[in-house]
Amino acid sequence: MSAYPSVTAMIGGTPLLQLSKFDTGPCRLFLKLENQNPGGSIKDRIGLSMIEAAERDGLIRPDGTIIEATAGNTGLGLALVAAQKGYRMLVIVPDKMSQEKIFHLKALGAEVMMTRSDVVKGHPDYYQDLAERLSREIDNSFWANQFANPANPAAHERGTGPEIWRQTDGQVDAVVCGVGSGGTITGLARFFRTVKPEIEMILADPEGSILAGLVNEGKAGDLGSWQIEGIGEDFVPPNFDPQLVNRAYAIADRESLSTARELLVREGILAGSSSGTLLAAALRYCRQQTTAKTVVSFVCDSGNKYLSKMFNDHWLADQGFLDRPRHGDLRDLISRSIEDRAVVSAKPDDTLLIAYGRMRMADVSQLPVLEGERIVGIIDESDLLLALHHHEERFDAPVSRFMTDKLEMISPEQPIDDLLPILRADRVAIVVENGHFLGLITKVDLLNQLRRKAAGDT
Repeated sequence: MSAYPSVTAMIGGTPLLQLSKFDTGPCRLFLKLENQNPGGSIKDRIGLSMIEAAERDGLIRPDGTIIEATAGNTGLGLALVAAQKGYRMLVIVPDKMSQEKIFHLKALGAEVMMTRSDVVKGHPDYYQDLAERLSREIDNSFWANQFANPANPAAHERGTGPEIWRQTDGQVDAVVCGVGSGGTITGLARFFRTVKPEIEMILADPEGSILAGLVNEGKAGDLGSWQIEGIGEDFVPPNFDPQLVNRAYAIADRESLSTARELLVREGILAGSSSGTLLAAALRYCRQQTTAKTVVSFVCDSGNKYLSKMFNDHWLADQGFLDRPRHGDLRDLISRSIEDRAVVSAKPDDTLLIAYGRMRMADVSQLPVLEGERIVGIIDESDLLLALHHHEERFDAPVSRFMTDKLEMISPEQPIDDLLPILRADRVAIVVENGHFLGLITKVDLLNQLRRKAAGDT
């Protein structure tokens, strides 16, 4: 039989895929499918490397606690290995992390502590500073500290780099990486300098991160914000050596997300958001070349960790990343419109159980009750609670018995200020034109509009 002795033995040895459906200029562009690691990302490599190094160096004892600050994937890699070795795992994550990663971490037995993503190093709630403080307070604990741990780049210098070299028969000319902790690009650059020093190391950086400016101009770029998880930084990680990088491309969130979605449609690869950043940068590099080159980049992790975000059209629209027809009136605030066939609704004769199920499925707190294109009521969580408390048998009762039929109607041409009295009264605004229901506007919809306006998206 040919079988792996353990799940940790399956880490590494990931396949290399040549892209065939994208315009890559004169170049051949390959993606190393790190989503094929057992934990679903390239960070499995450093999770194993850092824990094994800590064991060799006596930094972790049996029944100890491993602590890490991470945007998710390093935590998953560490949690995977920690579970196999019997360690407790404590992960500190920023609050922009996807729910799928959090669920995955908890399923692996990790304890998850969420902290703010809008603060920088030096603030007590900054995720790395919090991890360091906890490591001092918890007995028999080891702070993995991927940002400065030499076992991080070593995993790529000894593993990932030699794999790429073998898989390309030494023909690789450029490698495109992102920087979260800096371990991947630094470790690869160190290896390739020993076998082919002329290989170009290319940084793919989210717009808002300071690192692209550091590479291209020798000074940190202006700090902004970005939605892409796992790459980009507001400081220079100790494991990142910008002198090893030849050039950098700053990629906007919108381009990263659309490129990752395009990768799924064109090549059938379900990749995460950072992979979209890498691919967008790799395509720019390839199209700028005048001679044929072999270029390698990465699918850093699987897109199944982002189904509620970048593969969710409603999330994209809320964030201003999805282009929709503009009307110049209140219709632009509706997140689930009749026009887009996105309304989740109930009929008067539907049961309360059906209404409850649809609210949970769509993650909404109220449903319009429709007869054709006409709205006849609203049923929300409060209506359900009042109807069902002490009367669980009413799950089979029709929605019409418990819906609210005193409705706050508003036409799409009315000014946005007309929404405030309705929303302040904890109701939703019902947008109707010539008797036809168009959609609902909630407090969150208005807040999303204000955020987009502040960001210059509308």
